Amino acid sequence: MEEYLVRRIDQGDTKRMGETIRRTSSAGTQLSCFEDFPHELLDVAACDLWRHLPGPSLFSLPGRDKRPLFVTVLLHGNENTGWSAIQELLRQHQGRDLPRRLLVFVGNIDAAKADVRTLDNQTDYNRTWPGTRYPEAPEAELMRQIVDLVAAERPFASVDIHNNSGNNPHYGCVNHLGENYLHLARLFSRTVVFFTRPVGVQSAAMGAVCPAVTLECGVPGSRSATAHAAQFLDAALSLDHFPEHPVPAPDLDLLQTAIILRVPPDASFTYDGSDADFRFASNIDRLNFSELEAGTRLGTLGGNGDRRLAVIPGGEFDADADSYIDYVDGEIRLAQSAIPAMLTLDPRAVRLDCLGYLMHRIDRSGRRIAGS
Repeated sequence: MEEYLVRRIDQGDTKRMGETIRRTSSAGTQLSCFEDFPHELLDVAACDLWRHLPGPSLFSLPGRDKRPLFVTVLLHGNENTGWSAIQELLRQHQGRDLPRRLLVFVGNIDAAKADVRTLDNQTDYNRTWPGTRYPEAPEAELMRQIVDLVAAERPFASVDIHNNSGNNPHYGCVNHLGENYLHLARLFSRTVVFFTRPVGVQSAAMGAVCPAVTLECGVPGSRSATAHAAQFLDAALSLDHFPEHPVPAPDLDLLQTAIILRVPPDASFTYDGSDADFRFASNIDRLNFSELEAGTRLGTLGGNGDRRLAVIPGGEFDADADSYIDYVDGEIRLAQSAIPAMLTLDPRAVRLDCLGYLMHRIDRSGRRIAGS
């Protein structure tokens, strides 16, 4: 491992970043804090960061405006666009001051080494932030420490950068409908998804501190996704303040997650038509962000034909979760109109997270728009 100017902080340290203190935690997991960004890291791939960094790391980079932009990358180890965007941004600013101070948390380096979302012995790095269902997990203690450290710096805004495994456009996600949150998301895309579940995510935890957004940048490894995310970060760093006027209605396509679709842990599924409890359409991810009518086919039932998807409320709509999926003559169909997102062909993503989400269009107050 290369030697850099690094300050190791045990979990449980809630001091400001400029102060050094060490305390042993029950989990024993440590956060490394860097006061600079070593030039060598500009050319290190996400999968090789383990050779250079001791583990989860927080970088503090100076800028002209002292209130920082906080950015998290690699909360999921196989989603590398965020790290590539940070590298691209810093290359562009070599020899120049950043417009604003930048705090960068580089998360699951061990999972990045293995090119997987999360290792089998870990709890998901984006399900363990304050508000998590897993408050006793070592990762939850780490995330609580990061929130405390960053909140003490009075951040201007927070950004969490992700990829996904299905055929999805680039879009922003928010957990609050305040105008500053929407302005921040609109810097990235006119498509913005409001969600309240799953819980324990970075944008919800940081959204209690400052305007926060999650960027969904499509599949990993895309140069255009890296360029788009880097362009957004540059714009956010250069933003002196948020506009006082609302985001114009024509500039925003606002949706809310209504339903999370999950495959039961003991059920089998395929995409190629071979027999399984659920035989999903081979192109199911092509349905993402399309306005689907009731009766749209998602696949067929196999096996004994008696298994059912877990249909979990994903938002605040006053809707019956069981009213979204029909099983008719062995086919899996939508029972009402909806807009899907993140429907995936990746079996590991299905097992670790979900099959996908169903959404509706909403107004600024969060009410469902009739007919969506």
